[in-house]
Amino acid sequence: MKTAVIKFSGKALDDFFTNKKWIELISNLKKTYEGIVLVHGAGNKISEWSYALGLEPQFIEGQRVTDKYTMEVVAAVQSGLLNAKIVSHLQINNFDAVGLSGIDRGLFTAEYINEKLGYVGSPKITGCPDWIYSLLNEGVIPVFSSLCKDKDGNLMNVNADIFTHALAKAISVDTVFFLSDVNGVKLNGITQSYILDSEINEGIQNGYITGGMIPKLKSCKKLIEDGINKVWIGSELFDINFNDFNNSINLKGTWIVESKAIAI
Repeated sequence: MKTAVIKFSGKALDDFFTNKKWIELISNLKKTYEGIVLVHGAGNKISEWSYALGLEPQFIEGQRVTDKYTMEVVAAVQSGLLNAKIVSHLQINNFDAVGLSGIDRGLFTAEYINEKLGYVGSPKITGCPDWIYSLLNEGVIPVFSSLCKDKDGNLMNVNADIFTHALAKAISVDTVFFLSDVNGVKLNGITQSYILDSEINEGIQNGYITGGMIPKLKSCKKLIEDGINKVWIGSELFDINFNDFNNSINLKGTWIVESKAIAI
């Protein structure tokens, strides 16, 4: 089954609820992919609710410090409010969808990253993902929040990008789309329609790829190495050519493909 995972950033998720193009996009994706899976975090919303409840958000190297009370906010906002809103929005637009998390059916168990971060972990596959294929075969869109649990059942906060990687690998998807706040990958100041995974290290060494794009592209490269056919990163998927990256007209995103690839 040819499957795609779309990971929504907070900014893209806000637009998802108001811009009808997203519904058109999912309809178009369903013409190319037999299965569609959505993954989301809730970064900005979690911070908003934390402030409202008198909790001061803290971060270490981009990861949210998550104590017991913050973990409850993460679960309530991400796996509760936002997940329900996404599923509801899909359903009123005639898509069959179900809200899920990394906890469901024992799919993942998170391992602690750093004791200073508290309940923050990295997901490890511990359950059989066949039930996800069953949903996809029925035409259902699984909508995953990145919430997980530890081995003792404690709720765990997992970065949505990291969760996307683990899920994509677990169900052997064809394509991963990262909706971000960056307009694709620039080399020599020009946004590329596609780059080869072999060009990423070269771009970093030559100084063409810098800053926050370095970890993003290293993660994309790792996905390719883990068997994902192609990865896309950018701010918009509208008007993109899903069947031919050589002739993609969208300049707000970049395909990352295996070096030996010659066609989408």
